Amino acid sequence: MEHTSEIEEVRIFDTTLRDGEQSPRTSFSYEEKRDIAAVLDEMGTHVIEAGFPVNSDAEFEAVSDIAASTDVTTCGLARVVDKDVEAALDSGVDLVHVFVSTSDVQLQDSMHASREEAVERAVASVERVKEAGVDAMFSPMDATRTEESFLVDIVEAVDDAGVDWINIPDTCGVCTPTRMATLVRKVREHTDAQIDVHAHDDFGLASANAMAGFEAGAHQAQVSVNGIGERAGNAAYEEVVMAAESLYGVETGVDTTRITELARLVESASDIPIPANKPVVGRNAFSHESGIHAAGVLENTDTFEPGVMTPEMVGATREFVLGKHTGTHSVRKRLEDAGFEPTDDEVRAVTRRVKDYGAEKQRVTMSELKRFAREEGVTQTEEVRA
Repeated sequence: MEHTSEIEEVRIFDTTLRDGEQSPRTSFSYEEKRDIAAVLDEMGTHVIEAGFPVNSDAEFEAVSDIAASTDVTTCGLARVVDKDVEAALDSGVDLVHVFVSTSDVQLQDSMHASREEAVERAVASVERVKEAGVDAMFSPMDATRTEESFLVDIVEAVDDAGVDWINIPDTCGVCTPTRMATLVRKVREHTDAQIDVHAHDDFGLASANAMAGFEAGAHQAQVSVNGIGERAGNAAYEEVVMAAESLYGVETGVDTTRITELARLVESASDIPIPANKPVVGRNAFSHESGIHAAGVLENTDTFEPGVMTPEMVGATREFVLGKHTGTHSVRKRLEDAGFEPTDDEVRAVTRRVKDYGAEKQRVTMSELKRFAREEGVTQTEEVRA
């Protein structure tokens, strides 16, 4: 497959420890935050948003420790409020991410502030961060539901204040890839800052929206491991990284071979199970049960896998699942791997047993397969130890 070249650069801003932790019923311990940050750092993630320092003493300590113990750029979140900004600066992060709502519905019914107050506070916060010698990122929260003329006004105001990054948040997950690309291009016309996008997954479009942002010239996307986060979550770290690497041919600098390890670490700490059909890291992502698919993959993995993304690339393993959709090729391979020497007739007989057993929604394990083989009188040359 030829790589496309719509994207030149992909930077990964991980918000697992901030927006990810805002998932309902999720709270990371101090040690879990440190462990996740360490793996993200070792993998070459560009930015880690370590948390919301003003939130609590424990949160402040965790953010401070992550900032001190990692080589990666660390980020702290702050509302456009003095105490938030000072807490973020005091925590020692390299980047302070300030935000204020810009959509009328949020300004009126959440922030209880006017547009003028939002601009004033945003500018003051960016100026304070820059005065402290720290990089500043500004988010017009709910940008995708904000009147375009006001969005341009506030972007230009923080640009004049010297902001380094403008993040475009699809806070309620209502954007589409085409609209995201249009919005990124519009914002780029009004700022010299680098552009970042933050997509939510309410309609399952978060990763697509992130990639559309990159296609339109965004430099970075905010993602979370396993896509965890508020409501339906964020663009998924693993999806955005692998789409960039495998579909666009962009070298992200991320060590993709640790993606599965990272996903399991976050799954355990967040207590949010990874769906079996989750792209890249779900247990079915590289599993095959269908006879036609399994037979093809045994011959050439490119037949029924993307080809440009292999299990090895993400630190996973391929699995041939036995059940009612299984064909003879999978059964023969499993029997031979277990040290059996089946004839064609014996393979067909064992396959029938597997299908019948699987049809009753029973899970066909290797021990069941060996039992079927022995009952069908298949010769076993040696007991192969797994």
